[in-house]
Amino acid sequence: MSEKLLEIKDLSVRYTTDGVISRAVNHLNLDLDKGEVLGLVGETGAGKTTTALTILRLLPKYTSEVDGEVFFEGKDILKLSEKEVRDIRGQKISMIFQDPMTSLNPVYTVGEQIADVIRFHNDNMSKAAVEARVDEMLKLVGIPPQRKTEFPHQFSGGMKQRVMIAIALACNPELLIADEPTTALDVTIQAQVIKMMRNLQKELNTAVILITHDLGIVANFCDKVAIMYGGEIVESGTLEEVFDKSTIHHPYTIGLFGSLPNITERTSRLTPIMGLTPHPSELPEGCKFHPRCPQCMEVCKTGDNPPKIDNGGTHVIQCHLYAEKEA
Repeated sequence: MSEKLLEIKDLSVRYTTDGVISRAVNHLNLDLDKGEVLGLVGETGAGKTTTALTILRLLPKYTSEVDGEVFFEGKDILKLSEKEVRDIRGQKISMIFQDPMTSLNPVYTVGEQIADVIRFHNDNMSKAAVEARVDEMLKLVGIPPQRKTEFPHQFSGGMKQRVMIAIALACNPELLIADEPTTALDVTIQAQVIKMMRNLQKELNTAVILITHDLGIVANFCDKVAIMYGGEIVESGTLEEVFDKSTIHHPYTIGLFGSLPNITERTSRLTPIMGLTPHPSELPEGCKFHPRCPQCMEVCKTGDNPPKIDNGGTHVIQCHLYAEKEA
């Protein structure tokens, strides 16, 4: 059996601001093996970034409450001291943040920013060894090492994202969290960055959680997929199981695929999912998707969450529609 690198058990995250409680993540369960790539997919507000920030213990201290367990290499990150977590961040778990334009410090050269991470986790490393590692990381992401003395404003969006990836991979982490790493980039640069990340992931055998709402990127990069809605995982499985059109799927997953253009079909317009994602402070009772679901039943509107249906293999769907097919 493969070794579990990350296990999230019954995770719930709430934000409280001005007396309003926002339930961003609700009873989430997730696991990841070493070297595996997981695509965390969902619309804006589904709770994807909150899940990532919880893994790194980067949630705002006074406005957030966390229940559940997050095991990394057998240790519950939520119970570690701040010093122990700092030793893990950057060295064993790294994150590529959403916007490369604002994630780099404008007054330091890119070389200094990569070196800073290396020095923080390697106290005994000589200055020459740190510089050599900076050069190595820049080469790895396709940037000439002589550009390490330049500042972020001298780089394009795609090059800034490559610098961010170099910073994230500088200490060879076991787990890389990429929060929509291609959102601010044009399509051709997106393809280059994703191809480079996939090559680096194979070369370094790093486990990756890819947060995105782009199913095309998921198809090219991921081994497993988890579909999030309203802070919950409504469907999960291997890439083949979730992308298999011949089997059953959650209505939300069907809606996501239905809203994509198909090059083999001619149509006047796309088929969007009707309605809007609910705000975490105003989540509906019962199934969180029922106000937008074209197959909504009375049982969906009240009570607890829908049951989880095992569709064979690792494919799990949380939906009343298939309750009678539960094994």
